[in-house]
Amino acid sequence: MDLFYRIRGEGEPLLLLHGLFGSADNLGGIARLFEEQYQVISVDMRNHGRSPHDGGMSYSEMAEDVIRVMDKESISEAYVLGHSMGGKAAMQLALSYPERVKKLIVGDIAPVKYGAHHDSILKGMQEVAEQSPQSRKGAEEILMAYESEPAVLSFLLTNWRRTEEGTWAWRVNLPAIVDEYHNIAAAMHGGPFEKPVLFMRGGNSEYVQAEHRDAILGLFPQAAVRTIENTGHWLHAEKPDMFARAVIRFLSS
Repeated sequence: MDLFYRIRGEGEPLLLLHGLFGSADNLGGIARLFEEQYQVISVDMRNHGRSPHDGGMSYSEMAEDVIRVMDKESISEAYVLGHSMGGKAAMQLALSYPERVKKLIVGDIAPVKYGAHHDSILKGMQEVAEQSPQSRKGAEEILMAYESEPAVLSFLLTNWRRTEEGTWAWRVNLPAIVDEYHNIAAAMHGGPFEKPVLFMRGGNSEYVQAEHRDAILGLFPQAAVRTIENTGHWLHAEKPDMFARAVIRFLSS
């Protein structure tokens, strides 16, 4: 699959992989903080953003997609930073193709199987698709019955867009995400990856817990964990300067 991606800046290559329901645009803020020192490649993952749609959503497939981007740009080895679903894709990339990853940064996710965290959101998004309101405001009125957090609601609604035909629809491949959610929630396999890894967790987030320590070190024996206090799952958006400083310090050490 040929993913959509954007390149900015110069220096050693740094790949940015976004999370579920996101796109490269969601990481634009931190991309700008990195581009003075690195060649930043921001990717739209499969079934998201401007990348093609496909029925598969396994992390092995996502890792292969990223390898294709690297091959297309003649990048033999890169730093890789992924958040949430993108963090899992980045981990699988490192485990499956360790020679292609120089250092790895994982944003607020562990290499473990998670429960069904998005059932309500997915039901709401399916309801929006079924009713097909022809405005973002109309979609919001439906979706807010399933998700009350304003920031999350706003984030999801960035995907409700007017199509080239003039009608409104989800930009993400919602049927594939629903059908393949078991793969999105899945644990990583392979490895271990013996190079340096930094896990960045939000102090108020529940995604990376002490109980995940053995799973992390089993696959990533050189891993370190850094907590950014007073942030949640979207720690890179809540405290971008602090997040970027920690990443740059890790990459340059």
